[in-house]
Amino acid sequence: MKRQVEIFTSNCPVCDPVVSMVKDLACDQCEITVYDLVKQCEDKTCLSKLKEYQIKKVPAIAVNGKLLDCCQDQGITKEELIKAGIGQG
Repeated sequence: MKRQVEIFTSNCPVCDPVVSMVKDLACDQCEITVYDLVKQCEDKTCLSKLKEYQIKKVPAIAVNGKLLDCCQDQGITKEELIKAGIGQG
């Protein structure tokens, strides 16, 4: 089963390592989309998803349409990514 992984970033020194970590952990079952909120996207999908997931800080990651718990209160951890199924075939 494919996992839709959405990464919300501001293309900054704090966000870039998180994007790299997700990409390093990703497996064939992970479909990754990176939304750079500074550049935004032409169709404004990134902004509507920002509201939909109620993202208050970046970097933030949603897997299969659900914002990870670590992105709501605290920083992103490798353990939370693995718990969400990233990197598991």
